[in-house]
Amino acid sequence: MAYRLRPDKPFTTEFRSVAESQLLKAIRLMEDQPDGPHEAVHDARKRFKRVRSLYRLIQPDAKEFRRRENARIRDMARTLAGVRDATALVETVDYLASLADSAEELAALAFASKTLTERRDRIAAEEHDLPAKMEAAVATCHEAIGAIEELELSDDPHKTAKRLAKAWRKQRLRAHGALAACAKHGDAEAYHELRKCGQIYWMHISLLGEIWPSAMLAKQRQAKDLVDLLGHEHDLSVLTGLVNESPELFGNGDTLALMLGAIIARQQALRHEALGKAEDVFADSAETESSLIAILWEKAADTPRRERRAVKVHKGHETHPQETTLREPV
Repeated sequence: MAYRLRPDKPFTTEFRSVAESQLLKAIRLMEDQPDGPHEAVHDARKRFKRVRSLYRLIQPDAKEFRRRENARIRDMARTLAGVRDATALVETVDYLASLADSAEELAALAFASKTLTERRDRIAAEEHDLPAKMEAAVATCHEAIGAIEELELSDDPHKTAKRLAKAWRKQRLRAHGALAACAKHGDAEAYHELRKCGQIYWMHISLLGEIWPSAMLAKQRQAKDLVDLLGHEHDLSVLTGLVNESPELFGNGDTLALMLGAIIARQQALRHEALGKAEDVFADSAETESSLIAILWEKAADTPRRERRAVKVHKGHETHPQETTLREPV
């Protein structure tokens, strides 16, 4: 099933179907490993993020479920992080190398890439328990699916619209807070929080895309561009942390200085660009956008019912042509 909630269907059924579909895809990835175990873990963790974002949408009416199940999936994903995080550092240095300003800088980054590749391979070789971790993660996914089957939510379109609006408003306020912190403090943690808000926003737009397809698709693309920028920014922050912790990995002083210069220059450019995009993405107030979400959801959910009523009335008119007054169908 697509990562989308259809407003013309019972909400609980849709919620279960989307969540279970993502978890079953993660299970298949970890069991089949079509591109190897590490890529399977990387792709499965993407599915886990989608499920956790979906759970945020029901928090107003299912606080305990969301707290418990979010923790279950979050903790499971953390057990699978090792090699993928090491691989991300290699990809980050290669990304910097593609933007190098000089031959000297390119050589320094090539040295760093070789060092980080060797580090990743050592971590992979030492990770003998990955198969057991993946097996445990599969079992946890099955437990999460079982919990989803027991969840009960109101399917009333008006109540569902209010639930979604409350969750949307809370997330938008969080995003505005993160954006303000980036503008004021500009530290790595603030930008990391903004990135997480952007990811959640992008996934929530995807989930509710059918309530206004053209506008939501445009907004989704806008949010995805922001997330990509902040993803590179975050990777550079992680790389900076490793350089500070283990400078001996990155060669002599000149090599280290060239690498740090490349990191700082690119990170500053990314932050400047990301702030401008974030201001556009989160331009509307939390109240305005959450109210609009509620209106659009309820309207989209009610449209098929109104169409069915119209068909019934029309058929009734054809069956009894002598009637001149349309009656509300029973």
